[in-house]
Amino acid sequence: MSDVLRAVILGIVEGVTEFLPVSSTGHLLLAGRFFGLGEDSFWKSFDILIQLGAILAIVALYFVKLSRVAIGVFGNPDDRRFVIGVLVAFVPAVLVGLIAGKHIKEFLFNPWVVCFSLIVGGAILLWVDQLDLKPREHDATRLPLLTYLYIGIAQCVAMIPGVSRSGATIVSAMLLGTDRRAAAEFSFFLAIPTMLGAFVYDFYKNRGEMTMDHLGIVAIGFVVSFITAMIVVKTFLQYVTRHSFVLFAWWRVIVGTLGLIALALGW
Repeated sequence: MSDVLRAVILGIVEGVTEFLPVSSTGHLLLAGRFFGLGEDSFWKSFDILIQLGAILAIVALYFVKLSRVAIGVFGNPDDRRFVIGVLVAFVPAVLVGLIAGKHIKEFLFNPWVVCFSLIVGGAILLWVDQLDLKPREHDATRLPLLTYLYIGIAQCVAMIPGVSRSGATIVSAMLLGTDRRAAAEFSFFLAIPTMLGAFVYDFYKNRGEMTMDHLGIVAIGFVVSFITAMIVVKTFLQYVTRHSFVLFAWWRVIVGTLGLIALALGW
């Protein structure tokens, strides 16, 4: 299989899974194993670098709202408070990443952990769907500051591959009294600094190893993930407004179970 085709497929996987509660990192790791990419450092970085496409999809979809907040941050207390809330939620991931990021990648980034995490995460989604939650918050930009902090702490759990960053943040927001749509939207907003930080760090760390061919492959994955994420985010918001997370829960369980079977058989 050519590198271009791999980049297209992985770009689609990233765009589809990044904002759904199914774990993009887990799916990309399993896809990389399927393609036989192994310990290739470029393809490990590729998975992180193409996240920029998904980030820009959020910026494009919410450009008007984000522009209003950016303009109002200096004069509007509500906009300033929202920006502070995003930063408060972002800080825990930065601290955990700096302290334990290297060890997490060394010990937990393997397909066995991904498959078990997918199954456990699916069970948690099914459990949350059974709860009689009474949402009190309906606007992602107006949550209490402590709620932002707790969501940020929950996001740190998603550093375990297969957990899902969006899944951890959406579930924690719902348990803290936020409705499904607002929980999903704040998960999108929090993804911007989180994923942008990961992109900048990885690009800077591996800048010396990037050739023009590498940059071309990354550009293909970037464009594909951007287009795919644009479609998925709009569809996902409409879906969660009317439906539960059962579909995503069973998807996680099925993929995780099939992955474990394949690993046990030595595939």
